[in-house]
Amino acid sequence: MDRKYQRVIERNQDRTFADFLRGKSPKTVELFNFFVEQFHAIGEVTFIPAKSMIGVATSRKRIAYVTQLGKNFVHVVFHFDQPYHDNLCFQKIAQVPGEQQFNHHFRMFEKEDVNEEVKRFMKLA
Repeated sequence: MDRKYQRVIERNQDRTFADFLRGKSPKTVELFNFFVEQFHAIGEVTFIPAKSMIGVATSRKRIAYVTQLGKNFVHVVFHFDQPYHDNLCFQKIAQVPGEQQFNHHFRMFEKEDVNEEVKRFMKLA
């Protein structure tokens, strides 16, 4: 595992980062690594592999999930207690039924997609 992932805690022995990245295109791996670096630059977060996704957590709570590593993209879902409709970065915002949680879906195709607006939401999370 890369040295940059030394801060990563692997709590779930069923899945590791290697499992998630195995067979992914070099572009997808590069995008994922860049996303990890950008989050670490913003604050102290931990990336936690789970059964079907990778959680992003602060010391208090999980704030986002990497839900899909596609052929040429990384899909991330941010959790907020209100919808932020006035944005250009989220492709979908959906309320979790019965809860005051709104999932904001972000799909990263290029490094440039993590722009100032996205970084603002990363900080807000």
